[in-house]
Amino acid sequence: MASAQRWTPVLRPDAGPLYLQIVDSIERAVTAGALREGDRLPPQRSLAQELSVDLTTVTRAYAEARRRNLLDAVTGRGSFIALRKDPSAPALDLSMNIPPAPSGVRLAEMVGRGIADLAARSNMDMLMSYHPGAGSASDRAAAAAWLRPALGSVDPDRILVAAGAQAAMAAIATTLAAAGDAIACEPLVYPGLLSIARQFGLTVVAVEADSDGMSPSALAACCRRMRPKFVYLNPTINNPTTVTMPEARRRAIAQVAADHGAAILEDDPYAPFAPEAPPPFATLAPDLTWHVHTVSKCLTPGLRVAYVAAPSTGARAELLAGLRAVSLMAAPLMVALLGGWIREGIAQEVLRGVRQEAAARQALARDILPGTAQGHPNGLHVWLPLPARWDRGRLADRARAQGLAVTPSDAFSAGDPIVDAVRISLGAVPERARLSAALTTLAGILAEERRAPHEVV
Repeated sequence: MASAQRWTPVLRPDAGPLYLQIVDSIERAVTAGALREGDRLPPQRSLAQELSVDLTTVTRAYAEARRRNLLDAVTGRGSFIALRKDPSAPALDLSMNIPPAPSGVRLAEMVGRGIADLAARSNMDMLMSYHPGAGSASDRAAAAAWLRPALGSVDPDRILVAAGAQAAMAAIATTLAAAGDAIACEPLVYPGLLSIARQFGLTVVAVEADSDGMSPSALAACCRRMRPKFVYLNPTINNPTTVTMPEARRRAIAQVAADHGAAILEDDPYAPFAPEAPPPFATLAPDLTWHVHTVSKCLTPGLRVAYVAAPSTGARAELLAGLRAVSLMAAPLMVALLGGWIREGIAQEVLRGVRQEAAARQALARDILPGTAQGHPNGLHVWLPLPARWDRGRLADRARAQGLAVTPSDAFSAGDPIVDAVRISLGAVPERARLSAALTTLAGILAEERRAPHEVV
């Protein structure tokens, strides 16, 4: 992102309040192209000194510019010219499950320093070239270290580095199943799995679930009837329901899968937020389980790196061919940056910051949203089942009219009937104060919906 060195407002004593002159100057510069999307404005104190005005004048100007959607403020980094959005798009995004900016961590500076360090001590020509394969020995050793808190000791030769969880799961799906084959999952499931199934012609079978997750007896019946090639599970802070499957349930599911020869695809992006969670399937049924962990949900989506722990070295080799067909490689520069962060403890520092901020945002949600909202204390999202009189579609439309985006349960449904619920994501709104305002607005809409009976669809 560029700095706005070419912009300096000209203030006149007779032209009205100084803070409004600064805001109007920003608006004119954006219209003229002198300031572009993503440009960083001068720090408030520096601009106040340059203009010989009080700091409060510049602070008030920047606040008004944010209110007009001219600026985005990023904690610890500064103020930037906002991206121009589709006028019909919601101003506050409660639909995208991404980690919030880590509390107490200057992520942009860490990225800059990390890349500078790589440039100083690595062959950048190599990092800018093709790296087809499962990842270097160093990359896979870093992956094993990152996965150790959840999986214990993992042989790096079982690990594969992929360009995100979606690419990894698509490759696993095509390795294990062919068009027309059945795959099993819970009735409410990560939309990316449904997309994979549609793309490759797989038959999705929704298996009954309860408050502990997928039902072992229902899975056994499904296996007898449909013979699914694999069972998809997101057992820790489930997306969207936020349920964490207890250990006894995990062991029962693993036994059913073993009895019927079904593989397990374990999608586990949120495990770092729940260190108290039961052991993952990769440790309970290592010979059956393909364990996928992306750092997009716990560090930052910009790295676009996922780690896969395959059931064996032979299985990893088989998966590699499928992964090449879907996504040739993860970006070597990002893989190397993440590996360095893991070895130096920076990734753990970022994770702590994200977890701290996520916990603060969950506390806001608990205070503001109705008591039926479900969430993990450190999670990135809230699942809000709606009473029978409420309608998820109309609620989403009402929220959009108020500048908010939420995700109705339709996006997660693997079968009928579709429950009336919405997922509320807490990480995409940059500032905690704006998130609080967004949740308060949504709570107000919910209260109105409660008072307005309507037909359930």
